[in-house]
Amino acid sequence: MYQSETRRPRQFQNHREMIGDRSDIETGIVGLGNIGQYHAERLVDLGVTLAGGMDVAAEARTRFARRYDVDVYDDHQELYDTVDAVIITTPNKYHEEYAVDAFERDLHVLLEKPLGHSIESAERIAEAANASDGYAMVGFNNRFANTVRIVKNRIERGDLGDVSHVEANYVRRRGIPGRGSWFTRRQIAGGGALIDLGVHAIDLALYLLGYPEVEAVNGVTRSEFGSREEYAYLDMWADDAGPAGFDVDDSASAFIRCAGNRTISLEVAWATNRPATHEFVARGTDSAARFDLLEGDLTFHSASKVGPDHLEDTSIETRQNDTHSDEQREFFDRIIGEEDRGNSVAEALTVQRVIDGIYRSSDEGHTASIDE
Repeated sequence: MYQSETRRPRQFQNHREMIGDRSDIETGIVGLGNIGQYHAERLVDLGVTLAGGMDVAAEARTRFARRYDVDVYDDHQELYDTVDAVIITTPNKYHEEYAVDAFERDLHVLLEKPLGHSIESAERIAEAANASDGYAMVGFNNRFANTVRIVKNRIERGDLGDVSHVEANYVRRRGIPGRGSWFTRRQIAGGGALIDLGVHAIDLALYLLGYPEVEAVNGVTRSEFGSREEYAYLDMWADDAGPAGFDVDDSASAFIRCAGNRTISLEVAWATNRPATHEFVARGTDSAARFDLLEGDLTFHSASKVGPDHLEDTSIETRQNDTHSDEQREFFDRIIGEEDRGNSVAEALTVQRVIDGIYRSSDEGHTASIDE
């Protein structure tokens, strides 16, 4: 039996005076599939105490318990009795149940993106987070890429001038996660490529712009490949169960208008007949930054009248880093520290409203306003 029957509930959850370093923060994982194990590996590497895990699937619990030698549960409330913090990696539909219960216990929560599977669910999660004494972070791990950190730093120190537009591309040539899996079922995922990949691209674009107020969106979502009987591909994250039940988008195009005439052009896709691209361009009045989100290539583009008129392209080389590890490090260090811990939940809710607006715009055939 992998679940301990004698372990007592934690008595000092979230009392900062009881926490000296990361190893004092007993942490559990809800959702023990691939992404849950991915987080578990990084917890161990960071020296955080992995206290247990929870999953509704017996096979997942058994595999996790054997691999990490920790208690596992089929009831998240029992796990919550034993921990100070949780990382939630379940399918989108179940984020609300697990996150709200954790916030009501004042646990610290790292919630994988998106915030919820629907705007209504996301709003309930945000409300619970705001009422909780636990610290909350949403898993926008791409913010922690070294290339993104360099670009953000240069924007903040004014090197790019006034940044008014971001081109955001997250396009796969063939990359549907697994036809027949929860990713391709709207009832569980809440959408397709837009809510899976677009959530990263939208957050990153808004992050580089300083998260201005979003006013309106105009977009189109498409389902052109996933529903085909003959879907040619080379790799898939899960077994291909065919097109039956595929009821989500596999690509989206959108234009997002923000306060101060700041704008974002968005292209996301699981499947297209074009080369894959993960290119972002942040355009400023003094310089522009162009980078590949996955490959790490980074170039700054500018022009000058010092001497003969000329154009400058400056390439930056840096190390590729493990963004999930750095995200976790930030999460646990902010729990320990006294500094301002930010509010990525509020920003995640803005992203969810943008996604909802794009779906409404596509369905209704016109621009959709974004109500805060």
